[in-house]
Amino acid sequence: MTHSPLIPVILAGGKGERFWPLSRRHRPKQFLSLDGSGRSLLQSTAERLLEIAGGWQELFVVTAAHLADGVREQLPNLPEANLLVEPEGRDTAPAVAWSTLEISRRYGREAVVGFFPADHWIADEDKFRATLIAAADLATQETAIVTLGIAPTYPSTGYGYIQQGHPTGNYGAGFPAYQVDHFTEKPDRATAAEFLATGKFSWNSGMFVFRAGVALDELLTYVPEILSPLEEQGVAAYPDLPKKSIDYALMEKTQQAYVLPVAFGWDDLGDWNAIERLLKGEDPNVELARHIGLDTQGALFYATDDDDLIVTIGLEDTVIVRDGKVTLIVKKDRTQEIKNVLKEIQADPNLKHLL
Repeated sequence: MTHSPLIPVILAGGKGERFWPLSRRHRPKQFLSLDGSGRSLLQSTAERLLEIAGGWQELFVVTAAHLADGVREQLPNLPEANLLVEPEGRDTAPAVAWSTLEISRRYGREAVVGFFPADHWIADEDKFRATLIAAADLATQETAIVTLGIAPTYPSTGYGYIQQGHPTGNYGAGFPAYQVDHFTEKPDRATAAEFLATGKFSWNSGMFVFRAGVALDELLTYVPEILSPLEEQGVAAYPDLPKKSIDYALMEKTQQAYVLPVAFGWDDLGDWNAIERLLKGEDPNVELARHIGLDTQGALFYATDDDDLIVTIGLEDTVIVRDGKVTLIVKKDRTQEIKNVLKEIQADPNLKHLL
């Protein structure tokens, strides 16, 4: 039986397509240092979870087969038995279900498990860990699937929103929690502004804490087509599993969802605009490359080769990224469309090597 407050599982199978061309198939964004720390996002995530895990023996990572060697290289102290390798990506619901089954098998159904994406930035790590203690406390006391809700700072249209319902008390060092009333996926700006004004909505962080047995029972109720094959066949069931996110498969359906509203400084580093949010200072641009600009403002520059020089004249609100033989130039409000370009590259045999 584990002695740690919870067993963290890092979800590290993402593609990071909106950070292309820096993020590639075998070098996705979780392997990159994007926050100025010198550590990759995966390494930073592991380090801030180690204390609450009680060491490497109770920290887990679930990742895709083609990324497993990269995880081993970045986290050499992670026990091999704690690296859960998916033969193919089937979105987050199978990853959470399989990981929870494995932890339940090793530690029992009462073990408290937490799931954390590998690509988040956290400002106040002490407050983050205190929040996790509160979430584990809630998950232990109640039949609860706890999601960490980020206090919204602006009416974002890129995040899902969680509406607070009935208050259930304070947990840990006095963190209030609520039953979830409703999930809303990526509202328009007017709706997001209305949510923000009520003070009763949080951004959906994609971080979850629960007792293994509670989640397994709920998964069996709502997505038996995922849980049952995994119980019977283990990882061999993957090729036939449906692709579903844990939000769609479980969180939007379960009656056991609770939200713990938190504010510890957070960003999901979803695309190049996130780098500007982290690093923007008094200068008109964010320059992670050699740059000479005339009449250029609100731009982000990134180059992997220190010898490269980017020269601009008369640009505004633009992202320019140079990586090897690829240069990306995109308006900041259209970075979500990078995925569409990657589909065209995937379809061209002469360009697929650039993915």
